[in-house]
Amino acid sequence: MINDNVKKSRFKKKDLHVGDRFFLFALRLGALLLLLSLVLTIIMLLLKSSGVFKQFGFSFFTSQDWDPVMDEFGALVFIYGTVVSSFLAILLSTPVSIGVALFISELAPKKVASIIGFLVEMLAAIPSVVYGLWGIFVLAPFLRVHLQPFLGEELGFLPLFQGPPFGVGMLAAGIILAVMVTPTISSICREVFKAIPLAQREAALALGATRWESIRMGVLKNSKSGIMGAVILGLGRALGETMAVTMVIGNRNEISASLFAPAQTMASAIANEYAEASSSLHLQALTGLGLTLLIVSLSINSVARFWIWKTNPYRIRNYRK
Repeated sequence: MINDNVKKSRFKKKDLHVGDRFFLFALRLGALLLLLSLVLTIIMLLLKSSGVFKQFGFSFFTSQDWDPVMDEFGALVFIYGTVVSSFLAILLSTPVSIGVALFISELAPKKVASIIGFLVEMLAAIPSVVYGLWGIFVLAPFLRVHLQPFLGEELGFLPLFQGPPFGVGMLAAGIILAVMVTPTISSICREVFKAIPLAQREAALALGATRWESIRMGVLKNSKSGIMGAVILGLGRALGETMAVTMVIGNRNEISASLFAPAQTMASAIANEYAEASSSLHLQALTGLGLTLLIVSLSINSVARFWIWKTNPYRIRNYRK
């Protein structure tokens, strides 16, 4: 019944005003152009990297060998570095971002909330190369001298915290990415929390709930899909970040379980080697890394969007009469 009512409420194209028709045409054209640009980008990357896929096939994605001198190319090391650093950043950033958003929208006085909100959003305006410099001169020495030795002593029995404290490495890349994606996740979460009706908070308080219980039941419970969307956008930025990660991850082509060890991502490999690629196959391999990065980003975002759609309580379902 709901779907029938929705269909009946839609205007037919012949009933629209001339200006509305033009506006509808412009919206459809813009949507088609976006889709076309994505398709053309994928086709271009496929054509530019076809040689490396013909030579190595599926082993390009499963091999750890990356030797431009011997024309041996495998992307597994870079896929591992990209996925691990991005998910580490999301793991560190999400609780902080949600906490900041809750404090600004629910707890802080208006003047304090406006100042903190402005400062958090200013983090998004800082260029990535500045984050990279901060990571080299501040974060990496702190990790090497203080944090990594402490983690090695206390949690050294875990493979994640074994090895010498280099300072630069996967942990440094994850932390700097977490700082960079926090403004994105926090800003979106704050808007999602503001969209929750005040009546839901008041209803929880009227039933005897504490301030935290009213926030948990009235705000967080009804914001799951919005929070997930914010995390997806943050993850999308973390996957494609280049300069800051290149400057602090160590750039070593090796898979290691330790977060202390240097690594490399697909974006950092392209940034480091594209200008110095000496052979056609090397250029095609780097273009293949770009295609792989695009596929990984689209796959993660598609799965996450499907999860949001499935968990959204307000989506229109198909009801039988």
